[in-house]
Amino acid sequence: MARLLLGVTGGIAAYKAIETVRLAIRAGHSVRVIQTPTSERFVGRASFEGITGAPVLVSEFEHDPARGSYPGEPLPERAPISHLALVDSADVYLIAPASANTVAKLAHGLADNLVTAAALAAACPVAVAPAMNARMYLSAASSANLALLESRGVSVIGPEFGELASHGERGIGRLAEPPTLLAACERLLEPQTLAGRRVLVTAGGTREPIDSVRYVGNRSSGRMGLALAASAARRGAAVTVIAANVSLPLLPGARVVTVATAAEMSDACAAEFGDCDALLMAAAVADFRPVRPMDGKLDKQLGPPSITLEPTDDVLGTLAGRRRPDQVVVGFAAEHGEAAVQRAADKLARKRVDAIVVNDISREGIGFDADENEVTILSRDGRRVDVRRDRKDVVAGAVLDEVGRLLGERGEQDGAATAVARAVGA
Repeated sequence: MARLLLGVTGGIAAYKAIETVRLAIRAGHSVRVIQTPTSERFVGRASFEGITGAPVLVSEFEHDPARGSYPGEPLPERAPISHLALVDSADVYLIAPASANTVAKLAHGLADNLVTAAALAAACPVAVAPAMNARMYLSAASSANLALLESRGVSVIGPEFGELASHGERGIGRLAEPPTLLAACERLLEPQTLAGRRVLVTAGGTREPIDSVRYVGNRSSGRMGLALAASAARRGAAVTVIAANVSLPLLPGARVVTVATAAEMSDACAAEFGDCDALLMAAAVADFRPVRPMDGKLDKQLGPPSITLEPTDDVLGTLAGRRRPDQVVVGFAAEHGEAAVQRAADKLARKRVDAIVVNDISREGIGFDADENEVTILSRDGRRVDVRRDRKDVVAGAVLDEVGRLLGERGEQDGAATAVARAVGA
């Protein structure tokens, strides 16, 4: 997907760089690593080479056996200048951890090692993730250096509060966690088509209690919803996730509201909907719930219980009915069999949403609790987009492309309406 260059400097947090590389490769990115000599005191180059499958460079005078190429790319015919080739080809350059010393060098344009020289030569987006003792981070010098870097367009991924390297010491200065680092890099890779937008995403599946132990539920894991949230965040949106019984790691940086039942989902959506520009209703909300759930646990010795069900609230239809003209509402439909698209088209009209995303769950390996999906996006204006089977993050990108189109059209309509109003007023 993208070429990520990772610069590792000296510090105990260098061990997190290994996990960052692993996550980036798992996400489909091609990774090369460069290190400062001091960083080798904490993590050796063999660890990174084993994970990336590519040589690690420490000196700008060092020969690169891969000749500046990234894993999966053909070997160039000529050997380029190593400290320029890797960053020339990179789509994003992340320095993590960035020590106080390296931050100071970067702020003042020094290029005395491979990591800092690559930063000075970088034409791609550069992100710096500082990691240091709290007193060093809060010092006037470090604060000024980081502010200077930000003023020049460098993305600073701020540290976290917690245990520090010194025994018993806590404070601000811990390197951001690897998922946060990767998410920040991926945001730099995406065009910021949703910058300034607020996106509300529902994920997971609701559970309607039968008794204190048992429930009526579904197989939704929340993977698709979280992929949508991550894609929206990478495009610059402020994201809120309403998560129903999701056990997967949640999106770093997103605001998360946890719910369990359809009623709780309805209340949470009602509270959040007014502030969003787009709602992506990817959660599998139960259609029915037990009328009288039992406070305790049913005794199986009494035999199978008789359970009377009642319909739950139509969360999607209710929200679509009260949306503003400038809001976009997208529903999701997990259908089964050959008539899946037709049933989704009926749902599109009945729910009065702007678009519906349908997948055929009768097909093996896609949909519920799977890493891949294949969908058809039907829009109210008659547009149809067929998204072939792929990872859910790729499918999410296609859905967000359509959301961006719909939001853009709303903006154009608002602008035209404003122009007409002004002309009439004149």
